[in-house]
Amino acid sequence: MKNTYNKEIEEHLLIELNKGNEKAFAKIFNRYYKDMVLFGGNIIFDRNVVEDVVQSVFLNVWMKRFELRIDTSLKSYLLKSVYNGCLLAIKNSKVTQRYQSENSDYSNLMLDYDTENYILYSELEEHIDSALKKLPENYRTVFSLGKIKGLKYSEISEQLLISERTVELWMSKALGLMRIYLKEFLTILLFFFVNKH
Repeated sequence: MKNTYNKEIEEHLLIELNKGNEKAFAKIFNRYYKDMVLFGGNIIFDRNVVEDVVQSVFLNVWMKRFELRIDTSLKSYLLKSVYNGCLLAIKNSKVTQRYQSENSDYSNLMLDYDTENYILYSELEEHIDSALKKLPENYRTVFSLGKIKGLKYSEISEQLLISERTVELWMSKALGLMRIYLKEFLTILLFFFVNKH
């Protein structure tokens, strides 16, 4: 249902964009800018360069607004554009050799990546928020303090006036439930659940 809803929104925005509607462009920009910067940051480790790439992509979308035709989804189109823009920036920069040695495997992987099913940070956040609401209150509180705010078990124990053993138990239960609720994204979230405490 959510994907259908997003597709309908994208189609409407594209129709309005083709008419030269500035508000539609602003909605597209606000909806995707942060996600595209985060995505580009996986390819180039210089935020300024990434932001230049992303801004160029959006500028290009606006300049071509009247004739822009997208066969895939808007999200997929933007991801591919940012990816190609990042590769071009790397090719034209002095960090080419460093990039090739550190990221050749990642680059090859992304060439074949299914951009339609790529999970944007904003989409992931929505799923995490939805899953959190399903947790019992005590589990949700401990999970939020530990995994989102980054508090140690001892700090959570002190703040909630419960034992560290209780914190550990509730966290374990919360993690188990979150893994069930977010099983589609488990590979992406595994490092977050296991290592962050």
